[in-house]
Amino acid sequence: MATQVLGERAPVDLIDAVAVLRRVSDAEIVVAGDGGYDGARAVWNAMIDRRPAAIIRCRNAADAVTAVSFARAQGLPVSIRGGGHNVAGHAVGDGGVMIDLSGMRGVRVDPERRRTWVEGGATWGDVDRATQVFGLATPGGLISDTGVAGLTLSGGIGWLRSRHGLCIDNLVAAEVVTADGRLMRASPEENADLLWALKGGGGNFGIVTAFEFALHPVGPKVMFCAPIYSLEAGSGPIRFWRDFLHDKNDSVGSLVEFSTVPEDPAFPRDAWGKRVYTIAAVHAGAAAEGEALLQPLRELAQPIADFSGQMDYCELQKLYDTLMPAGQYRCYWKCHYLSGLDDEVIDKIVAGNASPPSPNTLSSIWNFGGATARVPADATAFGDRSMPYMLSIDSVWREAGDDDANIAWTRAFWSRMQPHAQQGRLYLNFPGLGEEGERLLRDSFGANYGRLQAIKRKYDPENIFRFNQNIRAA
Repeated sequence: MATQVLGERAPVDLIDAVAVLRRVSDAEIVVAGDGGYDGARAVWNAMIDRRPAAIIRCRNAADAVTAVSFARAQGLPVSIRGGGHNVAGHAVGDGGVMIDLSGMRGVRVDPERRRTWVEGGATWGDVDRATQVFGLATPGGLISDTGVAGLTLSGGIGWLRSRHGLCIDNLVAAEVVTADGRLMRASPEENADLLWALKGGGGNFGIVTAFEFALHPVGPKVMFCAPIYSLEAGSGPIRFWRDFLHDKNDSVGSLVEFSTVPEDPAFPRDAWGKRVYTIAAVHAGAAAEGEALLQPLRELAQPIADFSGQMDYCELQKLYDTLMPAGQYRCYWKCHYLSGLDDEVIDKIVAGNASPPSPNTLSSIWNFGGATARVPADATAFGDRSMPYMLSIDSVWREAGDDDANIAWTRAFWSRMQPHAQQGRLYLNFPGLGEEGERLLRDSFGANYGRLQAIKRKYDPENIFRFNQNIRAA
């Protein structure tokens, strides 16, 4: 029978089992009642408040193997923490074993082969610092303290998607601890089905203790375009952006981001508190070429501010960090893959962003195409790449008493945009809390879902790894 957490302290039988584990493992183990328990179970989204039976902080792959064996012996399911950044809080589950890789942040680079090996607890900031020493990069996210594992395993959308695709399109191999406690290599030559499933299938199949990524020449300087226009400028600049990018999706990763001007001296005082949108774009090539190419996006109206310029790639990757500091905000994010972006859709998005309940709430239109779109639907678990745009609705607020209002606003906006979406599909890193259950996964993976179920049956038939967007064995 599975041991459960009861009250403020771990039950005696679990404490006894942990005492045995501590004698055979150097991993740090934390249970309810220990001084560091509340800090150890906290994740990036402050809305997540779950109580695992035990938290095992690993130093290496061997610790992860031992941790999985411990969970199986106790009859407990496993959650996996990399960076702890997932908005739905999959890193931590009630009553399970949380296997924490956040101490495993090593990055090794082979500049000749253009490969990097990244431990499972590393952040994209760790990767970028190591690879940029050699003028190289692999596609990551938009926030440097995002965990490599969580972002990658559900696809991974970042600035370099136009020329180099998603994170998963650059995943060459992985080291994985499976549910039976084996350490396996997944590559095109070994356990190729497992590698395929990791490319978008989430944390369903094991604990990835190391990733191997392909690298590309990037930087050190890149061009970042970021004029900020008042929402009162209307839809015109966004329509221009849509048409301007039509033949540039091979080289420009871009988004239109709606936000509220903060009370910050970097902005004109008379703009504080106003709703705005930023036309943000990165040219995945020579910085000077990008500056000339993107100049028209800076001339669409009188900007409230313009933070465009050539900058170091590592600096670019940190620009959004201050918008989402870990553990300080409550978050609920939903999204749609849009089937198109005609004038009506743009008008609805602009109107929908006029007055969110929280001034910290963001919303973005992301462009696709280019290298991302050239990957066949059956080449990765991620599936179909035909979406031309994505709309994300990223509600962010501070107080627990505002949960209902912000979640309701997000879902209402999301529902209004549903007629313009690829029905049922969404990016599984922005799933809300996954309320739609299995239907969400069947719709998102499409024809790949049955194959994922079969791979789940092979590598995790008992569904030990189920604190995720859970795929049940066929």
